[in-house]
Amino acid sequence: MHPFFRVDLAGALPENGTALDNISIQRPRNLDWKRAGALLYGDWGTSKAYVVGLAFAAMGFSSLPIIFAVCALTLLVGLNYIVICRCFPNGGGVYSAAGKHGKVLAVVAALLLVADLTVTAALSGWAALSYLGIPQDKIMVATIGVILLVGVLNWFGPRHSGSVAVALAVPTAVVVVLIIVFSIPHLTFQNVEPLQGGATQIWVSFVAVILALSGVEAIANLTGVMKPDKNSFSTEPRIGRTAAKSIVPAAIEVSIGTALLGWAMVSLPKSLGPEMAERKEDMLRFLAEQYGTMAFGPGFGHFFGIATGIIFALLLLSAVNTAIAALLGLLFMMAREGDMPQGFASLNKFGVPVVPLAIAAGMPCVILLFTDNFEALAGLYAIGVVGAICLNLGSSALNKDLQMKWFERGLMGFTAAILVAVEFTLAQTKHDALFFVVCVLVGGLALWAYSRRLTGVTTLTVSREVAQIVKPETIEKLRAPAAETQKILVSVRGLTPVLSFALDEAEIRKAALYVLYVREIAVLYPGTTTNGPASWKDDPEASAILNTAIQIGKSRGVAVIPLFATATEAAPLIVDTAATIGADFLILGASGRGSLAKVLRGNVATQVAASLPDNIQLIIHG
Repeated sequence: MHPFFRVDLAGALPENGTALDNISIQRPRNLDWKRAGALLYGDWGTSKAYVVGLAFAAMGFSSLPIIFAVCALTLLVGLNYIVICRCFPNGGGVYSAAGKHGKVLAVVAALLLVADLTVTAALSGWAALSYLGIPQDKIMVATIGVILLVGVLNWFGPRHSGSVAVALAVPTAVVVVLIIVFSIPHLTFQNVEPLQGGATQIWVSFVAVILALSGVEAIANLTGVMKPDKNSFSTEPRIGRTAAKSIVPAAIEVSIGTALLGWAMVSLPKSLGPEMAERKEDMLRFLAEQYGTMAFGPGFGHFFGIATGIIFALLLLSAVNTAIAALLGLLFMMAREGDMPQGFASLNKFGVPVVPLAIAAGMPCVILLFTDNFEALAGLYAIGVVGAICLNLGSSALNKDLQMKWFERGLMGFTAAILVAVEFTLAQTKHDALFFVVCVLVGGLALWAYSRRLTGVTTLTVSREVAQIVKPETIEKLRAPAAETQKILVSVRGLTPVLSFALDEAEIRKAALYVLYVREIAVLYPGTTTNGPASWKDDPEASAILNTAIQIGKSRGVAVIPLFATATEAAPLIVDTAATIGADFLILGASGRGSLAKVLRGNVATQVAASLPDNIQLIIHG
């Protein structure tokens, strides 16, 4: 899990005329390519658990070319997302990319993700219980129970769900490799039947099994916490190589692994066809049983099938948890951006947004009540994820401000065009899916309009020249300090002697004093957390400390700028804040020799000292 930081400086106007508002403090970039790739695989890798089975249910022994085509499209989308990650080093999900072209498009893109995540939770839960062997007549009720249980667990803040997904990625990959290895002596094209029907029917069959794309949005949203490339700095990060090393192995494994598993599936004797159609929901467990038996006998085949079922079930259950946490995190983020009612930002005592949690756990259950079979769930799934990815690729390809080579932009536009055709085909052939996504869009846009009305936001059409005058970048330039002075940053948790010491130093050096108060918050899902109070003025403890510091600073002629930050880890936040504001001195301290002193002097201070740039001097006061 990786912290998300927000810093609020509103309300500080020093007497010397220096005004600093809304300085953006970025998240610490401590996610390496290996962990990012594992997180991607934990989401992306689950697709093979149901793609090959659904392809066989749709096309039988003629499904192999369709599976190959889906794998090729998956690899193509992965290559495009390497470029997107490079172009959006601070977060490149569809909400960010579409937002460059307008708020309405960004909201529509986010709502498509809502539809995707809702069905992902339901589909993954259903598939997980299928791999555990739950009877078909009880699986819908059991899946609803599992989703509600996951919702209850998320009430307490799922801080470690991402780590679970990473841990499960390794045994999943091992099982996939073993199935492929056991099947190698038996691979053949003799059972492959030619595709039936004309080009239109083949295209519709291809569209029906595009279920392996969702995870790429997850990696795009994690770029804000990826470690910068070598010779790159956090102030102007470049993460192209890091993103490529994260995406390429996962894309290759998903594409090649799914293709080989599809080949292994159609290499089984045709006499098993009826049983294969019946086992479409846990096809990989069926393959493990068959090829394990061929390799080492029925006993091993039975054991290998059970082990495969348990491993994939756990990974799919982790995907349910990730989808629910991501959905509530997305709704919470939209509320913080003013795109959902402010009530969606209300947190329980564990730092989890209550209304988004209820929606995230409730919507998949509603879908299951009206959708009583696996194929129908799969049909609902594709239209949301394909629409979101299509908007991301299209928005990025048309954004001339993004630094892309001509062939990268052309490839991205070509991929977006394919996905546009896929989306229209889904709308034409999957009427239930179209109805579902329209309901999500209508309901979401209604909430968006209602929230804007409550907050008093008004849309006004002006000329481009007027818009250029009032755009945020122009205003930020006007807010820049008139002259450079020394800057001292002090991190406080109370009105302790270290604050008095920092005020003395600032007065002697005629320096600006930045007083940082950190509020710990709960993690929602990989790369995202709850943001805590909207302002330091909304936090009673922070308000008392920072207001006191401001008043004392005024009486002593010291420019005090309050910084309020929310984080899950203090040390990376302190380092990033010091680097962002360009501090000359960083002061840490404690009020006594208790546990807080031990933390500052033994843990946080050590971490800060190890990461602090050489040009910032560290002072520990105790």
